[in-house]
Amino acid sequence: MDMPLTERLGLHIKRAEQELMAAKHAALRPLGLTVPQYVALYTVDAQPGVSAAALARACLVTPQTIATVLANLEAKELITRQPHPWHRKVTEVRLTDDGRRLLKRADAEAVAIERRIADGFSAEERALLIELLARASSRLNPAPSPAPRRD
Repeated sequence: MDMPLTERLGLHIKRAEQELMAAKHAALRPLGLTVPQYVALYTVDAQPGVSAAALARACLVTPQTIATVLANLEAKELITRQPHPWHRKVTEVRLTDDGRRLLKRADAEAVAIERRIADGFSAEERALLIELLARASSRLNPAPSPAPRRD
């Protein structure tokens, strides 16, 4: 091994992410929601009328996954899906009143978990952590190369 296990940043990031997701799953389960369902509700609330394709991109999941998530949320009567008034192939997703109420409860649970994390850091450390994670992401998704010059 070229790099000791303790220095493998990917393992540390993955462990923190898995522990965060496990905590959110445990908090949301009594409300009858999964983390992907919560994220979808949260995103639809922020972007009423969002299309399923845009929702999949915003939630960082595949179109197939968001289709399943939306079917489950619709079956629970937490969202509605209606054809877009001008684009017949586009379906708009909106929260129902029950969806809004459940999202409010679920978001309180998610925020409490994120506050537990945040409380372990000073304001400066939180800002630095956000900056460092953004930098790590940017290293994985580099900016596109400039177009070749045509002199």
